[in-house]
Amino acid sequence: MRTFKSLAFAVFALTSTSAFAADALPDAIAAPGETVVLSVHAEGAQVYECKAGADGKLAWAFREPVATLLAEGKTVGRHYAGPNWELSDSSAVVGKAVGNAPGATANDIAGLKLEVAARRGSGVLTPVTTVQRINTAGGKLEGPCEKAGAFKSAPYSADYVFLRKG
Repeated sequence: MRTFKSLAFAVFALTSTSAFAADALPDAIAAPGETVVLSVHAEGAQVYECKAGADGKLAWAFREPVATLLAEGKTVGRHYAGPNWELSDSSAVVGKAVGNAPGATANDIAGLKLEVAARRGSGVLTPVTTVQRINTAGGKLEGPCEKAGAFKSAPYSADYVFLRKG
């Protein structure tokens, strides 16, 4: 039964990617010649910590993302520090940023291109070599932080596109 669910999820993933088609992506995050394995929508928060910078002044520093991965309104996985993406079929990848492009507005986190640095489990994400974060909304935190060690989060959404070479 698990194999059937994984297969059904993979077929759904491969046939539902057109909903996430984006305008031409900036060169810094484009992945020419790569094939889409899965596209999902993420809803969550970017978590920040109040830290002293090199100048000794307190400022918000990015700590980690916390997001739910969705396909057609249903939870299919999660995104968290690493950065990690983990699907309900137990497949997971860890990315390393290799490119970024500004968000659409000053309040939007950057679009990213990440290379897969590690993988776990077996499932839809097994062949993935590249992850793109596109269509970002929100996630930036502005304003003063007054107490070192304090945490604050900024809601965000984005689409994550998982690709494979070839």
